[in-house]
Amino acid sequence: GGASVAARRGMRLAAGVRERVAAVHGGGVLSERLRLYDVWADRYEQDVAALEYRAPHLAAASLAFAFPAPPAEARLLDVACGTGLVAQELHRRGFHCLHGVDGSAGMLERARSTGLYRELRRCVLGQEPLPMPAEHYDAVMVVGALGEGQVPTTAVTELLRVTKPGGFLCLTTRSNPSNLRYKAELEAVLARLEQLGAWQKVLAQEVERWERATSEEESTQGTGYISGVVYVYQKCPVPPLQEG
Repeated sequence: GGASVAARRGMRLAAGVRERVAAVHGGGVLSERLRLYDVWADRYEQDVAALEYRAPHLAAASLAFAFPAPPAEARLLDVACGTGLVAQELHRRGFHCLHGVDGSAGMLERARSTGLYRELRRCVLGQEPLPMPAEHYDAVMVVGALGEGQVPTTAVTELLRVTKPGGFLCLTTRSNPSNLRYKAELEAVLARLEQLGAWQKVLAQEVERWERATSEEESTQGTGYISGVVYVYQKCPVPPLQEG
C-alpha cells in the first residue's frame, strides 16, 4: 500500500501543532492548562486551521438554523470564546450582539482585538459562576470546551441559568476515544435536563470529519480525522417543576 503510506504522510500534522493540541487536552491542573492557552493564543488560529477544525462553522450554522427570524438584536454569549473564531462565523450570519467569556487572559486579548465582541469577561467555568444575570441571553454557545479536563458537565445548568426562556443553547463535544467517557457523562446530563422539562432538544448531529486527529489512536477508523457532535437545545418557556 505505497499510496496509503503517502496519503498518511500527507495527513501528518506538524509536530508542534500536535504537541500544543495534546498539551491543552492533557491531564494536570486547570490553571496550568489555562497558562498553556495564554501562550498558545498567538499561534492558535494557525494551528486550528492546520487541524481543519470545523466546529465554529458547524455550530454557527446550527444556531442560525434554530433561529426562526434574522437575529438583529439577539444577544449571544460565547463561552470559552478563545480568539474569536466562533464570533467570526456568527458575525457572517448576522449575529452582531456578542458577549464572550474565557478562562485565558491571552485568548481574551486576541478576542478583544477582533472588535467582534461588545463585552468580554474572564471566567473559569466550572470553578465560578458566569458573571451574568439570569435569563439574559437569546443564545449561549459552548464550542470546543466541553471535554475531558476542561469544562465539567455540571456547568451545563449555569449555561441554562443565563439563557432566556425560549432561548437556544448550542454545545459541541468530540467523539474521539479519549473523550468518550466525558461525552457519555455530558449526554446523561443533557437527557436528565430534558426529562426535568428544563429544555427541549432541537438537534444532535454527529459530524464525521470534525477535525484532524493528533494521533492514530484517536482517529476514526484510520481516516486521520476525529468525529464530533453539535447539540442545539431550546430552553423551555415554562419553568420546570421543582422536585421534592
